[in-house]
Amino acid sequence: MKTASMAEDLYDILGVSRGATEDEIRSAFRKLAKANHPDVNPDNSAAAERFKKITAANDILSDPEKRRQYDTGEIDAKGDPRRPQWSRAGAHRGPFGARGFEGRAGARAGFEDFSFSDIFSDVFGSANAGARRGEAHGFASRGQDVRYSLEIDFLEAVRGAKKRVTLPDGGVLDLNVPEGVADGQVLRLKGKGVAGGHGGERGDALVEIKVRAHPDFKRDGDDILLDLPITIDEAVLGGRVEVPTPSGRVQLSIPKGTSSGKTFRLKGKGARGKGGHVGDQLVTVKIVMPPEVDESLSYFFSEWRQKHGYDPGRK
Repeated sequence: MKTASMAEDLYDILGVSRGATEDEIRSAFRKLAKANHPDVNPDNSAAAERFKKITAANDILSDPEKRRQYDTGEIDAKGDPRRPQWSRAGAHRGPFGARGFEGRAGARAGFEDFSFSDIFSDVFGSANAGARRGEAHGFASRGQDVRYSLEIDFLEAVRGAKKRVTLPDGGVLDLNVPEGVADGQVLRLKGKGVAGGHGGERGDALVEIKVRAHPDFKRDGDDILLDLPITIDEAVLGGRVEVPTPSGRVQLSIPKGTSSGKTFRLKGKGARGKGGHVGDQLVTVKIVMPPEVDESLSYFFSEWRQKHGYDPGRK
């Protein structure tokens, strides 16, 4: 059992074994750093202290030479020599060093494929997190991406539209909604996110599209679906009927004797999809009875049924 005067073991601080690989040490540090970072735990002094210990432990264990010296007892948990040797007088060996990460000898070896941007990119979704991390650590960092949601009409999604997104701070983003955009699709506006820290590039704005349902049209992939009501006489005698499409009304020829449920295909009247492919509009006819069946209609079908009755194949 450790006492308060005993230095904590660096492997115990990161929760790894002495035989842990570099990847295991890196993974453990990332997990603990995310959970204990001061920006995640504001006004939590205990978390801040844990973060310092975690960072200091990783500083030694992520550097192969320092780790060897620690394992052989040449340096202690603070990185100080256990016996007199070549001096680094005045060098502070706290978690960030006297000059930050860039000022510590050997720091690059442990962080060459990992930076605190990995932590922040996972932890923060707020608009100002990217700027905070650049200011905190004094190095150029890419600004955070910001996410917005935009609701548009069905026909705007099919035809394309120009829309304006109002930002939380009162600013606006002008957005060209491309023709054929689908519900749930995310549009990326390069460089429209948060400014980077210390001259780093701006993040992007990610706009998720929500498409409102249409009373008549539905979408199936790149095809547009429509149920079209027709009259009894149109079904029996055939004829030309007007059909609405996203690009305007067109004429459709109904053959004589068309049954309810018959589907007709209007080529190229669907939505534009990936690679520029344009789908079709599928029109399914539904025979609709007149609002009132008068005596003449009843008499006609009564006479017709006696002479021409048929079985439609009902089960």
